[in-house]
Amino acid sequence: MAVAGAVTDLEAIKTTDITFESDGASMEGYLAGPRAASAYPAPSIIVLHGVAGLGDHWKDLARRFANVGYIALAPSLYSRVGSPPPGDQQAAFAKAAQITDPQAVRDLEAAAGFLRGQGGASGKVGLIGFSMGGRFTLLTACSSQKIDAAVDCWGGFLNRANPQAETTPARPVRVLDLVDKLHCPLFAAFGADDPSPTPAEAEELGKRLKAAGKEATIKVYPNAGHNFLMDVAPDNYREVQANELWGDVLSFFGKSLGR
Repeated sequence: MAVAGAVTDLEAIKTTDITFESDGASMEGYLAGPRAASAYPAPSIIVLHGVAGLGDHWKDLARRFANVGYIALAPSLYSRVGSPPPGDQQAAFAKAAQITDPQAVRDLEAAAGFLRGQGGASGKVGLIGFSMGGRFTLLTACSSQKIDAAVDCWGGFLNRANPQAETTPARPVRVLDLVDKLHCPLFAAFGADDPSPTPAEAEELGKRLKAAGKEATIKVYPNAGHNFLMDVAPDNYREVQANELWGDVLSFFGKSLGR
């Protein structure tokens, strides 16, 4: 199996666990960057995990971005509420429900500020998120001017807060109703076989962005379902589509962030 963007020489990058402050809270994260001085100044990328939390896969994605010349931060969106137990999906969804949209945006703005303060940072910051992280990516790109480019990978619940309600106190506005406020270039990736979000939801997102005159690309990858970049889940991973997506993401960030 060819893993998209796999790092073959770990000595080429440097990594560390970090914390950064946001609204009086200490946020946990994993920071990766190129080791070679010639790679700097470098743009930065925030990598947002899915509902299960900040596991090894997301740290590996940060290393993959570092391997191609970015300073990459994978923060834990659960830093305020505590991470769910590994493998407990029900607990993960319960924890996710405790993350409020306004606070998540502020925490990601703090992450962007942390990255801009790193030695050798160019000042440009991209944001990429997957599933739950994809939703928070689009939310932040539509709510903040602190992000220079955004990649939403199969972010769900764009048209409602959860399966039972369109809005909740934690998610007071549907993300789809915010897309006319998009502040930066956007690339959004979806799987044609994904039951949530569906290709129809991707189409609706594209229509709204086009109507608002926003700089955005929507791409639906054929024969791919949810989390098709996740090589640690063989049932999800689709080698051809994952490598195509990785190339698309690097091309998008390269153009938008100046790498």
